[in-house]
Order: sequence, then C-alpha cells, then structure tokens
Amino acid sequence: MSNATQTQARTAPAKTVSENTEKKSVSLASVRHAFVTIVWPRRKLVFIGLFLIGINRLAGLVLPGSTKFLIDDVIGEGNTGLLKLLLVVVGAALFIQSITSFLLTRLLSIEAQHLISVLRTQMQKHIIRLPLAFFDNNKSGSLVARIMNDVEGVRNLVGTGLVQLVGGVLTAVVALILLIQINARMTLFTFLPLVVFGLISMKAFSFIRPIFRRRGKINAEVTGRLTETLGGIRVIKGFHAESQEFAVFERGVDRVFQNVKESLTATSLITSLATLLMGLTSVIIMGIGGTMIINGQMTVGDFVAFTLYLAFLVAPIVQMSNIGTQITEAFAGLDRMEEILVMEREGDEEGRTVVLGDVRGDIVFEDVSFAYDEGNEVLCNISFEAQAGTVTAFVGSSGSGKSTAASIAASFRIPTRGVVRIDGHDLSTVRLESYRSCLGVVLQDEFLFEGTIRENILFARPGATESELTDAVASAHVAEFTDRFGDGLDTLIGERGVKLSGGQKQRVSIARAILADPRILILDEATSSLDTESEALIQESLARLMAGRTTLVIAHRLSTIRQADQILVLEGGRIVERGTHDDLIASAGRYHELYTYQARI
Repeated sequence: MSNATQTQARTAPAKTVSENTEKKSVSLASVRHAFVTIVWPRRKLVFIGLFLIGINRLAGLVLPGSTKFLIDDVIGEGNTGLLKLLLVVVGAALFIQSITSFLLTRLLSIEAQHLISVLRTQMQKHIIRLPLAFFDNNKSGSLVARIMNDVEGVRNLVGTGLVQLVGGVLTAVVALILLIQINARMTLFTFLPLVVFGLISMKAFSFIRPIFRRRGKINAEVTGRLTETLGGIRVIKGFHAESQEFAVFERGVDRVFQNVKESLTATSLITSLATLLMGLTSVIIMGIGGTMIINGQMTVGDFVAFTLYLAFLVAPIVQMSNIGTQITEAFAGLDRMEEILVMEREGDEEGRTVVLGDVRGDIVFEDVSFAYDEGNEVLCNISFEAQAGTVTAFVGSSGSGKSTAASIAASFRIPTRGVVRIDGHDLSTVRLESYRSCLGVVLQDEFLFEGTIRENILFARPGATESELTDAVASAHVAEFTDRFGDGLDTLIGERGVKLSGGQKQRVSIARAILADPRILILDEATSSLDTESEALIQESLARLMAGRTTLVIAHRLSTIRQADQILVLEGGRIVERGTHDDLIASAGRYHELYTYQARI
C-alpha cells in the first residue's frame, strides 16, 4: 500500500457503526468463524456438556419405555416382581437426569457468562483504541449499548443452548428409532408434519436474523440518545425542552416496539405451527392407533409407549426451534461485534515502529494540512518549529484551526498532507504509547471522572506519592476550595465533576497535568473558566509547569501569552503572522487588532 493510500485511508471521515450495518444471512463463513473463535477454544467443556446431555436424554427415555411393561406385563399379568424392578430403574433414571441437569447448568451456563465478560472486555479495549474520528461520529451511549448488549447472545453458543440443540437432535433420533420399532406405519404418517415444520422453521430463521440485527442497532441508538438526554439535563430544563425529549424518546421506543412486533410475528408463526403439528400428530395417532388396537394389531402398552416416545420426538424439535431463534440472535450479535473489531485501531497503522527514548520535545510542522471532510481543509500548509523547552501560542478567531493544530501535535489527528516531527522522527512512524507517555493535555472543557478529587488528580499517575500529590495540589491552588469541603480531597464530585464550578474543575485538571510531569504540554485555553484572581494564581503555577517543557498554548485571552517564545496567528487555516508579543504589536497586523480589541473589552 502506498503512503498516499495509507494517509487517505487513515484520514477518511469515520462512518457511524450503523452505516456499515447490512442485512446478512447465516453464512457458512459466519458459522465457521463462531466455531473457531468461540466454541473450539472451549471444546473440553462443550464435549463434557455433550456427554452429559446424552446421558440426560437417554435417561429421560426410560420412563416412557417402562410404560409398555407396566401396562402389558405388570398390570396385564400381575407381575409384582417386575413392578419393583421398574420402580428402581425409573427412580435411578430420574436421579441421573437431575444430576446431569445440575452439572450442565453449573459448567456451561457459568462459562457462558464468563465468555460474555471476556468479550465485553475485548470490545471495550478495542473501542477505546479507535481513532477520535470514530467517537466524533458515534454516540457514547450507543457504544455502551454495543459493548454491553451485543455479546449477550453468545451464551447460547457455549452455554446450554448449543448443547441442548445437539441433545434435542440426539433425543429425536433415538425416539424415531424406537417409534419405528414399535410401529413403522404410524411413524411414517406422524413424521410428515415434522418435515414440513422443519422446512418452514429454516425459512423463518433466515427472516428473523436481520430483524435481530436491526434491533441491536435501534437499541444502541435509543440508548445513545437517552444517555445524551440525561447528561444534558441542565440544558433541557434550562430551555424547557422536556416535551421535546419526551417525543424523541417515545419515537425511539416505538421503533424498538415495531422491531419486536416484527420478530414476535415470525416466532409466533413457528409456535403456532408447533401447536398445529402436535394436533395433527395426535389426530393421526388416535385414528391409526385406535384402529390397530381394535383389530388386535397393537397392544395398549405399545400404543401408550408410542404416544410418549412421539412426545420425545416432537418436544425436542419444538425446543430446537426456540433454541434456533436464540442462536440466530447470537450470530446477529457476533456480526455487530465483528463490525467493530475489524476497524483499525489507533496506532496500528503500518510503519509505526519507532519507540522514543528520552524525549527532548522538539516539534516541527512541515506543510501540514488537515480536513475533517474531503475538500474542506481546516488547516492549509502550516509550518513552524517549537523548540524543546519553549512556549508556542496559537491565536486567532473562532474556527481558524487552533484546536486542530493542537490535536495534530497531540497525535489525536493525523495530517491529510505534510509531516509532523518529534525530535526529528516522523510522528506517523512513532509508537503512540511511547509519545503520549511524555505528553500532558489540559483542555478548555476538561473532563473529570465520577469519584473523588484525589482520584481525578491521581488519574495521570496512580502511583504518585502523597508528597507529589500535595505539591501538585498546592501548585494548582486546589486546596483553596477543597479546604472548605468536609472531606477535602476525598470529596465526591459527581458525574463529570458536576458538583464543582468551572474554575474548580479547571484547577483539578491543571493539578492532574502538573502531577503527570510531561515533557510536552498542550494547554487548550486552560484558564478560560477562571476568574481574574484565580487566573493570576494559576498563571503562576502554569509558569512553573511550563518551565523547561515544550508547551503549545491555545489562547483566547491574549494577555495570558505575552511571555510566549513565539505566537502563531491563524486565520482560515493558515499562519498569517508569527513572532513574539512585542514584535506582533509593533507590526500592527491581525494580532494587534485582536489584542487591542480585547483590551477595550
């Protein structure tokens, strides 16, 4: 693959997962993949399960078989000795059934739940390592639904579902042989409805599977919107938009209902056919069996045994139709999982082989361009050098490309064209973990996790000492507000830090960056949420933090970057001015306009 082709593939707009969803039938390739990746690695348990289900089903055939001897030999001839033997044999068979049923559930159901947890972990690890463009186009709530729900159906491949399917086939085959031995003619007439039922069921399963796939997609979309609604509850209440959200969610759950209704129609058809099947076979047995008993061609014991064995033939087939539906749902979930797992993870691009050692922090942009959408460039041929230990500031009007340039420097985005170098290495060839381990980021809309203030600061370095934590807290002036809380640093801050003000959240995020002690620091309007007094304190802390580190600053308050080593003024995705604060003020260009405008405000 050429470099141009690789770049195009990496920077193409990421589609939502649902755009890749297509209707698929259960193909041989899907079955083979599920067998190789899900069933075969657990073959020992599956084989044990098959052995147990075989014993279980054979033991279950003892009771109907004993009825012939009970009616014809024990009751008919008064053989009490045979009665005692029958009671012992039937009791032992029932005991074996109960033990094997318990062992089946204990072994396979638990392993199935373990498999679900493993697959959820696998999905979460893969999704987190996908590029940011993927998250820009997919709702977080939808992805949560994919991780938690899509894997549920696989329990039927390793759990009792698959084994019961095989056990049902075994029971049906043995019961069919016994029926033929009792009366081949009656067996032939009762078997025909079963064949019709099987053919219709196979057709129904091919129809049901796409419905289950669509249900997973719809559930993910509805869950995603609901997550957004709950997360944006203040905006909803602030604009009195509750009724609007009611309507959106109502439409979503109605889509789920319509899908469920569609699947229930298909499954109810199978159930109705099963009822019709049992009715037809009962009529056939009554007619043919009654005639043969009257003509002396069949004993009453044979007739009763035939009826019970027939139930053992019909019941597994009906059960297999239900299990078939479950396995069809499992394949639909695996298909949706595969859509995610085949996506290339961030950092897995071909050619990323360079592992950085001691990072100095020299960053160079060489004719870098970037477009979120093809043909609409946000950055256009920008070039600059940020030497190790210096401060480079990006300024410009909204939408000029400042945050995009910082995202590229942080390796969150990959240039459409051009090269970014770190210590002389092309960043596209560097292993991301070796680069990001020396990177610190403070964003304008900083994200805090649910938990305590302490846990959020330690997020950057969980193994930091208490003295290091205390120094970071002091440098970011976090103690100024935590001292007013009863639990101090152990105060719970709620989801996304909702219990803290914007300025308090900003100080926590700055403390987190200070504790990380990075070689390269990216500040995206890190003091935007602070009042004038707090900003003065934080600027002092940031000055200490930036000392000796390569720092890229995105600033709207131009007063905060007067000491920057170089200031890059972006407009329309291009660098229109560059220089120090004094140089740019003296040139009376765009920077001078922005600075004097803010000074008047």
